[in-house]
Parts: sequence; structure tokens; C-alpha cells
Amino acid sequence: MAAAELVAAELVDFLNASPTAFHAVDEAKRRLKKVGFEQVSERDDWNLELGKKYFFTRNHSTIVAFAIGKRYVAGNGFHIIGAHTDSPCLKLKPTSKVAKGGYLEVGVQTYGGGLWHTWFDRDLTVAGRLIVKEMKDGSVSYTHKLIRIQEPIMRIPTLAIHLDRGVTDGFKVNTQSHLVPVLATSVKAELQKLGVQNGPIDAKFKTDGVESHDKKSIDDRKHHSVFLQLIADNACCKPDEICDFELQLCDTQPSIIGGVLKEFIFSGRLDNLCMSFCSLKALIDSTSSESSLDEEIGVRMVALFDHEEVGSNSAQGAGSPVMLDALSRITNSFNSSNTKLVDKAIQQSFLVSADMAHAIHPNYMDKHEDNHQPKLHGGLVIKHNANQRYATNAITSFIFREIAEKHDLPIQDFVVRNDMPCGSTIGPILASGVGIRTVDVGAPQLSMHSIREMCAVDDAKHSYEHFKAFLNEFTLLDSRIKVDF
Repeated sequence: MAAAELVAAELVDFLNASPTAFHAVDEAKRRLKKVGFEQVSERDDWNLELGKKYFFTRNHSTIVAFAIGKRYVAGNGFHIIGAHTDSPCLKLKPTSKVAKGGYLEVGVQTYGGGLWHTWFDRDLTVAGRLIVKEMKDGSVSYTHKLIRIQEPIMRIPTLAIHLDRGVTDGFKVNTQSHLVPVLATSVKAELQKLGVQNGPIDAKFKTDGVESHDKKSIDDRKHHSVFLQLIADNACCKPDEICDFELQLCDTQPSIIGGVLKEFIFSGRLDNLCMSFCSLKALIDSTSSESSLDEEIGVRMVALFDHEEVGSNSAQGAGSPVMLDALSRITNSFNSSNTKLVDKAIQQSFLVSADMAHAIHPNYMDKHEDNHQPKLHGGLVIKHNANQRYATNAITSFIFREIAEKHDLPIQDFVVRNDMPCGSTIGPILASGVGIRTVDVGAPQLSMHSIREMCAVDDAKHSYEHFKAFLNEFTLLDSRIKVDF
């Protein structure tokens, strides 16, 4: 198998293991632990050592991994790749129980700017996390558990053309009334008796034969009992032990390599799990040998954030202090007496903000600026915007381009048309919030924010190799660049 196919196959495995941000972080943890990264907690003191590799999570939906050079001293820089773990999706409402027209339906809310028409007529399931009450030795504890229902359990059916002749003029989705998945028919659900048999759970319930009046468990008046039973079975608990959850709808169709020449990856969540995977693999492989960090004077880091699709303004988003917290704690672990060393480290650091880019679409060529039309197989795209929707400037672009030229890697540029609005990334948020030099890049893709997206096999390999070269070589290249002197 060729190198590009190997990287793509590993990416597909990562995608299939990561239906939600929680699962993506869990899969990242598994891969990091497998190669010797040690987990640290933000709640504890850190005792870090030179030449060692670590990671921490926040909310189990953001993860930061780093490897400390053996020649690192406090105040030296960090070379960082930042990406995000979340994607547009449909999340269950706090009260999801909907019943009308003889159907049991599930109330959902839109997360991010999805192409919601692509969610119709798909075989859907749910995944996410539960908060589960556990009783052990007479005491109660509450545990976070990840779940994923593998089989299709719901669907959002379109209206037949015979009942909506105007649909051919444009399918307009009312996200409140149309985007409600069907779970079951009321009659079948009643006959099957799969749910809680004795009414609402809010009054009292039994646990292992012991009557309880604890109202912390989830209420079957808020969610269909047949649904609660299903997720409880998946979590190996009882419905009345589920205190709360964060669940989202997922497509059951797996990610796959496709195309007549097997050159494409068809998948959901390529934006931005493709960049998350490529950066994570680059960090793992750039630190895989015992001598990898022998001459490193800085810290190599990958930070994968939640909530980019909704603005990053959360405790675990890029707009939170998580990045600055990480830089400060690592620096202070090696010198806590000089408070100015963090400021010095930031000015010697560099961030690659990695988020998928828009490839030229053969059926909508006019949507791209004439001189900036990224193509599949064309390598990473450097994103530019004079109004700072992207954080790239001439220096940061040069650094990233120079690495590409040294390794004979393809590189492209993107500028949005002047008559179209421009999206943004975590790049400007971190550049302005932390004060770190930043370049915005991403692999080209089609169908961004659809339930099924596509990118090129070759670009996964190009991205991985470019990120790995950056992590290995930034320190030396940066020492040759003179700007503020």
C-alpha cells in the first residue's frame, strides 16, 4: 500500500471511531497513550520532565498534547498546530419528547452552520455522553460515559413531491418544524413495552431493590421511555441511573475511500477531524524515536478545541484561556520565579491554525476568485484575508511555504471573492487572545458542512507530512528570520 493510502486508511479509522467531539478526544487519548504520552490533570500540580510527552483534556471534548525538548529551558518557544474536534450536527434538546400524528419524534437543535437539507432521508443514530449515577459500597458517584448506538434508529423523511410541487424551485428547510427525526410509531412503541413500565421516574425509583427518592435521574416525561431504555442498554445501566446526557444525531454510513481511482475520502466531519488527525499523527510520529527530542529546544504541541463551529466562546473553546493556561503551566514548571518568561515564550512561538479549506467546485466555478482556486491533490491551502478573518501574514505564510519547498510538498493559496463574506477559524481568536504568530491553513475539500463531505487521499498525506516537517524544523528556521530588531 502506498504512503498516501496508508495515511488515508488510518484517517478513515479515526473518523469511524469519532462520531462526536467526545469520541474524537477519546480516540486521540487512546493513540497518545499507546505511544507513551502521559495524561496530566489541570486539577493537579504538574511535575514535568525534559524529553517527556504529556497531554490533558478539558470537558473531554478538547485535548492538548505536547512533547518537551531535552534542551528546552523556560522561556523558549512552542510550535503548535491547532484544530477543532466539533462539526455541525443536530443535538438533542433538553426535552426531546415529541409525539404527533401517531409518531414518536425526537426534538433536536441545530449546532453550527450545517447544510441541513443533507440530513433528510439518511439512516441516523445517536452518540455522545451520559452522566450516570453509580452506587458502590453504599455511596453514590456520578460518572461520565460515552455511548454510541451503532444501528440506525431514526430518520428525517422528506415530503413527497406530490404533496409539495414547489420543492423543485428550491428545498427550504424550516429547522424547527421540518428537522424533527422520526423514532417510532406510537402504536408499535406501546405494544413493544420497551420503555419504563411504571410511569414517570421523577417520583421514586428502585436501585438494586432499594427504594430511592433521588430526583437526579433523567425524567421520562422529557424523553421517550423507549429511547431512554435503548441508551441505557448501550451504557450497561438502568434508565433511572441516567442523570443527564449530551447526545447528537450521527449518520450510520461509515467513512470510506472511494472514487473510480480510489482517490477520495467520503465521510462526515472531515471539517475538521481530518486536520485533527493529521496534526495528531504528525506529533506522534515526530516524537516516536528515543532521539526525537534530543536537540529540541522548544515544545511541540497539538491543541484540538471544541466549539469552533459556534464561535469558540466556551470553557473548552479556543476563546477560553486553555491555550494560555497550557503555555503558562509548562513554562512555570521549569521556572516559576520569573513571571515574564511566559511573555517571552509567546513571542518565540508559532501557531498553525489548521482548518479545512474550500476546493474549487467544478459545477460552481464562479464561487472562487479567479487567481485563487485550490484543487484537490494540490496540498495544504494557505488562507489569506486582509480583514483578518484569517491570521496569516507575509512572515507566517513564508515560514509555512519555506517548509513546503524544502520537502517538495505542494502548497496553494486561497482568498475569498470581494463580493462574498469570509469565514473564519480559531486562528484570529488565538492570535489576538494569546499574541502568537499564526498562519491559517487547511486541506481542500468539497461539500463542507454537509452530512457527507469529500477530500482527496493525497491531501491527507500532504497535510501530515507538512505538519510533521513543521514540528521537526520550525526552531531552526525561526532562528534565521529577523523582523522586530
